[in-house]
Amino acid sequence: MTAGSGVLLLLLGLSGALGAHRGDLTVTASCKAGFSEEGYTALISPSVLEGEELLKVKFSSCLGNKQMQYETNSVDFKVGTDGTVFATRQLQIPSEQVAFTVTARERQTAKRWDAVVRLLVAQTSPPHSGHETMPQKGKTSVALDPAQTPRDTLLPWPQHQSSHGLRRQKRDWVIPPINVPENSRGPFPQQLVRIRSDKDNDIPIRYSITGVGADQPPMEVFSIDSMSGRMYVTRPMDREERASYHLRAHAVDMNGNKVENPIDLYIYVIDMNDNRPEFINQVYNGSVDEGSKPGTYVMTVTANDADDGTTANGMVRYRVVTQTPQSPSQSMFTINSETGDIVTVAAGLDREKVQQYTVIVQATDMEGNLNYGLSNTATAIISVTDVNDNPPEFTTSTFAGEVPENRVEAVVANLTVMDRDQPHSPNWNAVYRIISGDPSGHFSVRTDPVTNEGMVTVVKAVDYELNRAFMLTVMVSNQAPLASGIQMSFQSTAGVTISVTDVNEAPYFPSNHKLIRLEEGVPTGTTLTTFSAVDPDRFMQQAVRYSKLSDPANWLHINMSNGQITTAAVLDRESLYTKNNIYEATFLAADNGIPPASGTGTLQIYLIDINDNAPELLPKEAQICERPGLNAINITAADADMDPNIGPYVFELPFVPTTVRKNWTITRLNGDYAQLSLRILYLEAGMYDVPIIVTDSGNPPLSNMSIIKVKVCPCDENGDCTTIGAVAAAGLGTGAIVAILICIVILLTMVLLFVVWMKRREKERHTKQLLIDPEDDVRDNILKYDEEGGGEEDQDYDLSQLQQPEAMEHVLSKVPGVRRVDERPVGAEPQYPVRPVVPHPGDIGDFINEGLRAADNDPTAPPYDSLLVFDYEGSGSTAGSVSSLNSSSSGDQDYDYLNDWGPRFKKLADMYGGGEDD
Repeated sequence: MTAGSGVLLLLLGLSGALGAHRGDLTVTASCKAGFSEEGYTALISPSVLEGEELLKVKFSSCLGNKQMQYETNSVDFKVGTDGTVFATRQLQIPSEQVAFTVTARERQTAKRWDAVVRLLVAQTSPPHSGHETMPQKGKTSVALDPAQTPRDTLLPWPQHQSSHGLRRQKRDWVIPPINVPENSRGPFPQQLVRIRSDKDNDIPIRYSITGVGADQPPMEVFSIDSMSGRMYVTRPMDREERASYHLRAHAVDMNGNKVENPIDLYIYVIDMNDNRPEFINQVYNGSVDEGSKPGTYVMTVTANDADDGTTANGMVRYRVVTQTPQSPSQSMFTINSETGDIVTVAAGLDREKVQQYTVIVQATDMEGNLNYGLSNTATAIISVTDVNDNPPEFTTSTFAGEVPENRVEAVVANLTVMDRDQPHSPNWNAVYRIISGDPSGHFSVRTDPVTNEGMVTVVKAVDYELNRAFMLTVMVSNQAPLASGIQMSFQSTAGVTISVTDVNEAPYFPSNHKLIRLEEGVPTGTTLTTFSAVDPDRFMQQAVRYSKLSDPANWLHINMSNGQITTAAVLDRESLYTKNNIYEATFLAADNGIPPASGTGTLQIYLIDINDNAPELLPKEAQICERPGLNAINITAADADMDPNIGPYVFELPFVPTTVRKNWTITRLNGDYAQLSLRILYLEAGMYDVPIIVTDSGNPPLSNMSIIKVKVCPCDENGDCTTIGAVAAAGLGTGAIVAILICIVILLTMVLLFVVWMKRREKERHTKQLLIDPEDDVRDNILKYDEEGGGEEDQDYDLSQLQQPEAMEHVLSKVPGVRRVDERPVGAEPQYPVRPVVPHPGDIGDFINEGLRAADNDPTAPPYDSLLVFDYEGSGSTAGSVSSLNSSSSGDQDYDYLNDWGPRFKKLADMYGGGEDD
């Protein structure tokens, strides 16, 4: 060994996996058959030769190893009777590892045990011999302690004996991974390996590890004894949580100085079968067409296993457990054990018998081994979908119906069918077609979307006189075509007999809107044409009667028996009832059927124009200057007739009176226009009636004398009539104008006087509101005044007038048998005459005296002169106390009767009569 170089030794110490003893294990206690390890790992090169031994598995059997039989699930590797694993052919392994299962089976009991073998591919430099390689010079050497390494473990370095003793050959190598089974039960901490440096013989060495699981989360999964180099796992591992760890081992002296280069440690967690397969869905839904052939794909179910998929722990296999219902066979479906594809395995799927299957599918790991594997189940619901394998069939071979003639959109017959396919689907929906018996297309068969029945409907009116019955042939099919191999049934065709019933049809005019031409002005009673109708009911003996329905001008008459039309008045083309020279009349033709029917026809009469209208002069009024040469009047004519009975026109002045031709002249402009102008040099302003004779060009021509009113007036330099001239021309002189103005002034004056009189009357009415007629007793009314003033102090009244005159005492004195005027009547009283109407007093004093006298003499008046309560109106009144007003000879009256009037008059009785002491 070269001075200064050290050797770091890796001592494997897997608890239960690698023992300290060599050779086969000896059972000294109770016998327990099984492999020595649940998994074996070996390091191999990428190229493996045929028959090359790779490792050896150990199995302990209670019956002896000679009774054991070994097998694998790989075609590339086999196991000998002694447990040696070898390659069956030359292999080039491209992956980093190869895993397979070794099974040990007892020949007598047929029991079996499984172990997993994992072969790790080492990445080495060019080999020296076998699986060994030499490190380069100066590299750190790492080796396993041979004293503690079982002989069935691949040594990481070779040792050769030479004349100089044991020496290390130079090579470069990869340390094999450390395998730790998951879910180990301990005890913990459990030693994994021991790390040694060959320098620990010279100086103390401290060891440490770094990486995920040591000093990085998850923390302290692995630990190392810093002095001895023994590395431990501190708790059970879970491969599904983390499958591998990468650590680095460090060797330093007591001062922390590095004495060896760090080495990489790879720790793999060996998978155990601790997870059941889990289906992605607990319930799967699929469908398959009825009548499908065996092998038809239905659906795929998938289960995932969290265990290692490269080992049997994660290899899932599927199988069908149960099928419900088991009809027509108990095994209608099968499943691919590896892919989970469910396919049909038997024929006979019929939706009309079984519409749905429920299949329980089981997924088991350990490649489907039910003894060692874990299982789970899911439900596959398979619906049998409908195909059109049942043609529709009529429930009977013949149908019948009846329809009245001339009726459309009427349902004649309902065709019923039966179809066993899925209701309200294209395989069930019926489509009807008339294949014969209706060449004119009078009928159509529509499908009822609810009942699927065929409704024979009239789409084109039928005529009893032409067809009394129809024999239809109807075929029914589905919206979807029939499935392959299915033929139409002979019951898919049926006959339909339709009878047509006769009805009373209305008569009709063959030449409706009949047009005739004739000249206007034909005499009354002239026969124009025969407008007759036809009754379509040939098999009914009926009579047709005619009448007028519309004759706006009442010019026509129709014979009610034969329809002959004659004139009842002279036809006039120029009438308001004629439009575009055409006169229209509507006639009614009715039969005597039950019920009666009627039809209408229109007669159009084209009236040819004759010259029966004389032309009319236009315009009817015009104005012209009193002197010639300044302007002229353009005249024309209007004729109600048509060409050639209109222009050109001839305009001329009559010979009588002679002043017309003396004062006026006409100049022809063209065939339709002429000019009227003055012949003399001056014509006095005024209104003139000028007669003009107008003649048209008809044959024979017609003439008409028309009067045009011409206003002659003085004109300005522009030839326009002046305002004064226009008035003068209208025939109004200066005196007439003055008279009009005077009338206007008088009218305005009268209006003004009327307004003044109305205001005076209103003022008097307002003043007299204070003077009430005697019939309207002022005592019985509430008077509203707009202004009450400032009280009695600002009134300049003679208050002495308010006193009762002494002259009235003889009137008011009480005699035997006569009560007071303010006494309320008790019994029946004689009727008194109405108080006389007195003239309105001139001043307020006389008015009050008259009112007081009238009140005292009225026995029906309430006692207003008794004690009254007044609101306080202020002090300083010159009137003094109101009690100074008293009735005449009040001291001589007996007021004891006031006690009989009730408690409300008790106070008055006490004041006037002395009262009674209580």
